[in-house]
Amino acid sequence: MSQAEQDRILQDWKGRQELAEEMLPVIGKLYRDRGIVLLVYGRPIVNCSTIEIIKAHRYVRQHEGVELSVHDSARVLRALAGMDLCPARIDLGKLTLGYQREGGGRPLADYLAEKLAEVVGDNPQKALTPKDVVLFGFGRIGRLLARLLVERAGAGNKLRLRAIIVRKGKGADLEKRASLLRRDSVHGPFNGSITVDAANNAIIANGTFIKVIYADKPGTVDLTEYDIHDALVVDNTGKWSDLDGLSQHLQSQGAKKVLLTAPSKGEGIKNIVYGVNHTDIGDDDRVVSAASCTTNAITPVLKALNDRYGIENGHVETVHSYTNDQNLIDNYHGSERRGRAAPLNMVITSTGAAKAVAKALPELKGKLTGNAIRVPTPNVSMAILSLNLKSEVTKEGLNAFLRETALYSPLAQQIDYTASTEIASTDIVGSRHAGVVDSQATIAADRRCVLYVWYDNEFGYSTQVVRVMQEMVGIRLPSLPH
Repeated sequence: MSQAEQDRILQDWKGRQELAEEMLPVIGKLYRDRGIVLLVYGRPIVNCSTIEIIKAHRYVRQHEGVELSVHDSARVLRALAGMDLCPARIDLGKLTLGYQREGGGRPLADYLAEKLAEVVGDNPQKALTPKDVVLFGFGRIGRLLARLLVERAGAGNKLRLRAIIVRKGKGADLEKRASLLRRDSVHGPFNGSITVDAANNAIIANGTFIKVIYADKPGTVDLTEYDIHDALVVDNTGKWSDLDGLSQHLQSQGAKKVLLTAPSKGEGIKNIVYGVNHTDIGDDDRVVSAASCTTNAITPVLKALNDRYGIENGHVETVHSYTNDQNLIDNYHGSERRGRAAPLNMVITSTGAAKAVAKALPELKGKLTGNAIRVPTPNVSMAILSLNLKSEVTKEGLNAFLRETALYSPLAQQIDYTASTEIASTDIVGSRHAGVVDSQATIAADRRCVLYVWYDNEFGYSTQVVRVMQEMVGIRLPSLPH
């Protein structure tokens, strides 16, 4: 390659960097002032770096065969900034390529006005008042929920993290809680600033004041003492999972609803997988479950397949990262095999995920069996779906359907799709989808198929929990363009 060609490539890169840098404040202002969450083919670009924006544009090549031009998307972004928009999720990439393919020579402003008509001008979501959130427990899921809630600060942030309730630990409890929020061995450092307000027993994260309240059990704290009212309490301890136990939270003054970040037990609690049955949540539902990480990963894919091909029956094998429930070294454990050292062993164990699918998708009741293997990785799991279908399929046809589902269906937030031949588990860390279909591993013939679905059992699940939280308090942001 000549020096002139090398110089041209470098100048092109610098030009894209410069455009991406110009986009950053516009993206941030649209979010902070109007509640617009911008994406590029499902990848959020709010709070992203210049390089991350360029990578999001490059990602489009996986689906369209060509990289999205930053020059083209920057033009669309400038046009969006000049519109009177209500809170919404808007895919900048799809709008940009859509205009190139469907614009037909029309002015860009006219095309955008048509595609975004439902969020132009006044909208009930504009007037929605922020809702208080209290996290009961501050473990792996609790801290990730805190990160997700804090990063959403802005006009579209109708979920306000007001407090966490934990049992008081020994020593410098507050400082240790802040440190665990600041540093994460799997998900990396917190994106921003965290300080400790010892005088008020609080953590301040990116300007969000989070009161730390000490209590040993639900229902013992008067939240109104901290000016917290009609709060959604998110129980991520896993200690209480039935209606009687979780309803104790409602005895707290200032608590209005409860969300469990685990499968529920017994009757009277709806198990919700956002994207599949979230519309089942009624205004009078006081206690709701967000099901499990595995149930969230597989149910959207199963729904898509059942709607298109029909599922006769099948088996779900979960290859799951170890969890805090297991032992670091061999020691006594109440459950079979889980007493063996988690970082050293593959451990066969049970999972209720296959049966739990039926709670969100009743038409699959009795059709699925399931088992699990815990493996020596700290995060990211895989579900292997071995299914007998009612219709014949091919690998190419099945993958094409799943790709379209991931891009353009109502399940686009839940199902991601990769065509990479080199992807491994660590590449899925931080995924904001419930599951990622690994198309290169798909097996399909006649009426049988085997699908491999990756999922970040911590972060991906937490994003699903936030979506259920939004539904419970009436936050419903449309995703555009349709």
